[in-house]
Amino acid sequence: MKYRVSCLTPVLVGDGQKLSPIDYMVWKDHVNVLDQRRIIKLLAKGPRLDSYLNQVRRAEKLDFASWGGFAQNFAGRRIPFEHSSLTAIWEKQRADTLFIPTFASGAAGPYLPASALRGALHTAYLSSRWTDQIWKQLEDKIQGDRLPRRPAEPAEDAAIGLNGHSRMRSFAIADSSPAGAIAMKVYMLRTSTLAARGQGRYELGWKPAPYFCEMAPPGSAFEGSWSEKTFLSHPEVLRALRWREVISTRALLDAANHFAARVLAIHRQYAATTGLQQLDRGLAALESTLASIRDSGASSCLLAIGWGAGFLSKSACPDTGHETCRRILRQMPVYSRAIQTGLPFPKTRRIVFEAGEPASLPGWVLLEVNP
Repeated sequence: MKYRVSCLTPVLVGDGQKLSPIDYMVWKDHVNVLDQRRIIKLLAKGPRLDSYLNQVRRAEKLDFASWGGFAQNFAGRRIPFEHSSLTAIWEKQRADTLFIPTFASGAAGPYLPASALRGALHTAYLSSRWTDQIWKQLEDKIQGDRLPRRPAEPAEDAAIGLNGHSRMRSFAIADSSPAGAIAMKVYMLRTSTLAARGQGRYELGWKPAPYFCEMAPPGSAFEGSWSEKTFLSHPEVLRALRWREVISTRALLDAANHFAARVLAIHRQYAATTGLQQLDRGLAALESTLASIRDSGASSCLLAIGWGAGFLSKSACPDTGHETCRRILRQMPVYSRAIQTGLPFPKTRRIVFEAGEPASLPGWVLLEVNP
């Protein structure tokens, strides 16, 4: 079996690497990633090496007036900005905000790590098996003076199993093949937030510092292998794993689509609250795609993966208005302060700007599984 992932909004699945402001120069609306090895080899033949190394050591950004020729002649990669207006915005930012997260890439080009898909599918399937009884067990678990280190582990074990007993063992998903033809772009994202204005009204606000990220644009595609472990359906294996049955690919994709519908509905409510009309239109288009998938019965699903997809994509209960969910989050030190404000949680979103306007949420993809 094979899978194909098509990007519906800009996607960043990173490899933990970032381009620092002295790794690249911006020239002609492109991020020109410098080939430092070639540059040092060239400068070592003359007297300018010490000057260059001193500037690299002291500088927050490389001086284009002095070293701009390297951007023209010694760029290992040239990544275009999503829009020409981003150059002026980039020039006004502090250097500490100009580290650019990069897409996962190997020697043959960018690829999609299977862990990004597996994690999103795991969350969706866990959500489909989450019950009121599990909520009660989890709430009982966190009562007391000391919180357990991993309070949700017993609940997850009851729902889908942990480690060797996890029902996600039924599938093996490989990293995608290198997608060398994809033309990555550098997008700007900003973090939106809500401010209370009384009588249940909220006002849109923006965090001051933007993000610049290398992302796969909509229309990009990644392909890889997908397999089902049929031997796990043997009665002896089922008894050993404490399973009643093996989950099928169809059931997993249906769970993912149900989860995506819940998350998109919450995002649309946020877009309506903040008055972000272009964002709402993009979310409506995703809902239309989801509806057509369900109507056609195709072996496909919508997922939110990677950097910027946010809390909702990683929580088995995306509906944080659920009273039991809020009581549990209130007990967590990292979330308690946000819950106590009474504002919708989470009150922030990372939003991709296109042509200078807040346009979409990052990370939404279409996953298709074919024999």
